[in-house]
Amino acid sequence: MNNSPIKGRGAQENTPNKFLQYSYETRDDFLEFCRLEGEPADKNKTQYIPIFPKTIVNEVTSPDVGMMYSMNPYQGCEHGCVYCYARNSHEYWGYSAGLDFERKILVKKDAPKLLEAKLKSTSWKASTIVLSGNTDCYQPAEEEFKLTRACLEVFLKYRHPVGIITKNALILRDLDLLKELNNYGLIGVNVSVTSLREETRRILEPRTASIPKRLKAIKVLSDNGIPVNAMLAPIIPGINSHEIIDLAKAVSENGAVSFAFTVVRLNGAIGGIFTDWIRKTLPDRADKVLNQIKECHGGTLNDSRFGVRSKGEGKIATQIHDMVRLAKQKYFKDKKFPVFNTELHAQYKTGQLSLF
Repeated sequence: MNNSPIKGRGAQENTPNKFLQYSYETRDDFLEFCRLEGEPADKNKTQYIPIFPKTIVNEVTSPDVGMMYSMNPYQGCEHGCVYCYARNSHEYWGYSAGLDFERKILVKKDAPKLLEAKLKSTSWKASTIVLSGNTDCYQPAEEEFKLTRACLEVFLKYRHPVGIITKNALILRDLDLLKELNNYGLIGVNVSVTSLREETRRILEPRTASIPKRLKAIKVLSDNGIPVNAMLAPIIPGINSHEIIDLAKAVSENGAVSFAFTVVRLNGAIGGIFTDWIRKTLPDRADKVLNQIKECHGGTLNDSRFGVRSKGEGKIATQIHDMVRLAKQKYFKDKKFPVFNTELHAQYKTGQLSLF
């Protein structure tokens, strides 16, 4: 068996898709053949695959997610965060939640057109739509396809509120549009910062922006008056749980007006992906980390109970909550994330102002 870490990727294997009858397996005899022939067994290339959905805006029914509507210009994410809850959604498209999730990126080229149709619908009433509730809208694919920028132009045209979740400094490319949206109270940005240590970031989130670049993004956005919430998530016991206070201090000093957190949960195929990853990447602390995660979720790696699943319970989770509470009192006592403006959209629904 090949136990060498795959460079630049989070997942280290392609887990079987539970919806498919057959699974792909890399056999040892094939690996030996490739070695003897001097050929790579896996080219480890990213593939962009165009898809054409009929709709782009999704209603979020989970009561503890914190958003009502989301949209994802891309499915799959090249950032490769090993813990990512969105990995399981790749199985719905016929792929693996493992390496396929970060190497087979589905591109919705009609996203701006579909969004415009939604915002022009007579039945639609303005409610914040989040880019992206599932996969990062500023992942590397955005540099080529610019779908997120095109969608922001649509939001601005129709004066519709939009939230952004990202861990990529590429967001600063669109500062001009973000500033215009902010003039009308239509934008809020969530920047994910999981660790202050580059070594941790590189193994957890191999193709994301560096921590200094993310902190700079928070500062630049904040200096331009754009409200930023820092996502200190997920908190993983034994990996980044000791950084909560320092993380809160860093994002506050760079201008974030609030922060949120979750305790890691490894639902579906992610439990196996994470376990395989940590035994290959951090073998000396693998058992400790896995056992502490289980302690937060009643003895398992996953918890599907609404309201509890993302916060955890037990002694370790309580310690995490205590540190979060202290961090908010110390660094965010008089700060508050603003409410989005939903009052302008109705008069811009047709793309032009009404005379009366």
